[in-house]
Amino acid sequence: MTSTFSIRPARTSDVAAIKRLVSPLAEKRILMAKETVTYYESLQEFRIAETPEGEVIGCGALHVMWEDLAEVRTLAAADHWRGHGVGHALVGHLLDVAKSLGVSRVFCLTFEVDFFKRHGFDVMADQSAVDPEVYSELLRSHDEGVAEFLDLARVKPNTLGNTRMIKFL
Repeated sequence: MTSTFSIRPARTSDVAAIKRLVSPLAEKRILMAKETVTYYESLQEFRIAETPEGEVIGCGALHVMWEDLAEVRTLAAADHWRGHGVGHALVGHLLDVAKSLGVSRVFCLTFEVDFFKRHGFDVMADQSAVDPEVYSELLRSHDEGVAEFLDLARVKPNTLGNTRMIKFL
């Protein structure tokens, strides 16, 4: 196995590979499974880790939620690439994208607390991370990630045991 890979924006032809990366993690309830159409609708948010031979070995997305807030979501690496820096490289790249967009806070909902701590994320102590006016605007979103961030009861069965974390850029 080569130890080099690159990060690039996702293409429509990557959706099947993203689903293959997410599937075993969804079965273990580490990530939430999504409908195929959802991956296509959010494709511009995804970055792909790829070997020089063209093998897709990781993925991650950055979803902007508000003027100053985004979420790292759907972070996954192929089993045989875990521990080789794929997740680290993807998170670093997504944080750079967040900075370039003008986002000042990045949120994640994760079981991998230690991994995200190594990237400067902290467990959210203050559950009211947005002011009441922004909260009421975010309530209008149909996006499940926004509901997770707001800690709404309707997503509780899917997020049981996850930790809400945030990083200030």
